[in-house]
Amino acid sequence: MARRPASGQRGLVSPKRFEVYLVRLDPVLGSEIGKTRPGVVVSPDEANDALRTAIVAPLTSVRRKWPTRVPVRVNKVAGDIALDQMRAVDKQRLAKRVGALSEGETEVLLQRLAEMFAP
Repeated sequence: MARRPASGQRGLVSPKRFEVYLVRLDPVLGSEIGKTRPGVVVSPDEANDALRTAIVAPLTSVRRKWPTRVPVRVNKVAGDIALDQMRAVDKQRLAKRVGALSEGETEVLLQRLAEMFAP
């Protein structure tokens, strides 16, 4: 499926929320997750259409039972969404769409985000 360019932003894809992209996360500082790895777009579609950045949460194969981790399976590979490592990235860092979360994974992700940011 062809991706549409973001409005007014030639050459940049406008990712959809809960899609999984290969994201080039380097360079990093300190304990940030680096290298090129899958990441889930968590920013809303309206922001993804309007801005040159998207908020992504990287996936990791290191499984942890932490409240900031959400277990998922993308392209038959099990891993965790690392919500503790979310960051805004320029859309130029989105290399390739590799999938999307299932409805069940999306529900768990939204619940975890609500818990993390609840007062």
